[in-house]
Amino acid sequence: MPGESEKMPRLLAGKVALVTGASSGIGEATALCLAEAGAAVAMSARRADRLSGLVEKIETSGGTAVAIPGDMTVEADAKRAVEETVATLGGIDILVNSAGVMQAGGIENCDTDLYRKVIDINLMGTVYTCAAAVPHMLAKGEGDIITISSLAGRKGGPMTSAYSASKHAVNFMTDGMRQELGDRNIRVCTLMPGATETEVGDNIADPNWRTAIKAHVSKEGAVKPRDIGEAIVFILSMPRRTNISEIAIRPTIDTSA
Repeated sequence: MPGESEKMPRLLAGKVALVTGASSGIGEATALCLAEAGAAVAMSARRADRLSGLVEKIETSGGTAVAIPGDMTVEADAKRAVEETVATLGGIDILVNSAGVMQAGGIENCDTDLYRKVIDINLMGTVYTCAAAVPHMLAKGEGDIITISSLAGRKGGPMTSAYSASKHAVNFMTDGMRQELGDRNIRVCTLMPGATETEVGDNIADPNWRTAIKAHVSKEGAVKPRDIGEAIVFILSMPRRTNISEIAIRPTIDTSA
């Protein structure tokens, strides 16, 4: 795959994509990679100012982009993001669910509101966008859904109960969609990054966990967001007979199981 200074082949010319959580990190990098690959890209997130800057960047490079600010935990916002994508760009071929949040989630003295917040964004936000996008894809006769999960969805830990539970649920919900929709030419993929250099730790309420996660995602050899974006373009460029249903991307230096 090309490096950051190389132009990506226009493998997705004529396609329309919606990327949630596009104001930073994996979502932002994915939107840029999809646009480089020729797709018209709609982007949704809560930070409208960042989305505007991203639209300008894509359009300056000759791409097509539109910002649709919204909160994916609000079902009406999620549905509106899909409907405005269709109305503005003429359809929706690709949905990338990248909106997500991490919070500490131990059970002792736990803040149950934080559990709800994590599950509302990571799981229900994904459900809302998929439920809105699938009818359009079925009507067209094809589509691609890629959900950004996490390797944390495969195992829990002392302070990751909320996050791991939400991502485990996302993994199984996403694979259920694959089985439900595959015979109608809708491909569904779960992408599970390991340590990736993003802002995921910045808003963690617990100060100790915030420090630990920020160190984890900024360690030497951590995956870059663009690495994930380029992998998504690769997944989408495969022949339609091929569904990459699950992919894990971790730092080379991470040799854990």
